[in-house]
Amino acid sequence: MKAKVRRRTVDLTDYPDLVVIYLGMRVNTLTGLKTLFGFGSKIAQSVDARPDGLLLHENFLFSLIPPHAGMRQYWRDFESLEAWARSEPHRVWWQQFLRDSAGTGFWHEAYFMRGGMEAVYDDMVQDTGFLRFARVQVARGRMFSARGRARQPGESTIRDPVTEEEFYS
Repeated sequence: MKAKVRRRTVDLTDYPDLVVIYLGMRVNTLTGLKTLFGFGSKIAQSVDARPDGLLLHENFLFSLIPPHAGMRQYWRDFESLEAWARSEPHRVWWQQFLRDSAGTGFWHEAYFMRGGMEAVYDDMVQDTGFLRFARVQVARGRMFSARGRARQPGESTIRDPVTEEEFYS
């Protein structure tokens, strides 16, 4: 006799501002292997530090050839995610990456419980995610920051790791 499927679901009413973010790093050149593997321990340490608002972190692999690793994170709210992204050590990683992607491409896509999505793709040599079907725009103006792309209300009280002016100058 076959066992019935064990079917479950969740009640997310306790998480009205939940944000789910997928992040990926793809190796574009041989140098990128060192970059990708170098981030593993850094990410583990940042997760072990239990940043305020991070509910869950999961790692996974998109492909072996080319190497393309990813993670999914569940955040209590956008403000917690934004505060972490603009604090140490993430702020330094992001500044370094935007100066030199070191043979990799990076992307993230964020999905908001209250509605809306946003994404950014840096040095991705192969389109992935929304890039494969949505109209592509240069990340300028409102489209430069996650808050702007997601049309989140208000302004951050925490400085961007890299401002639009710094990036494009």
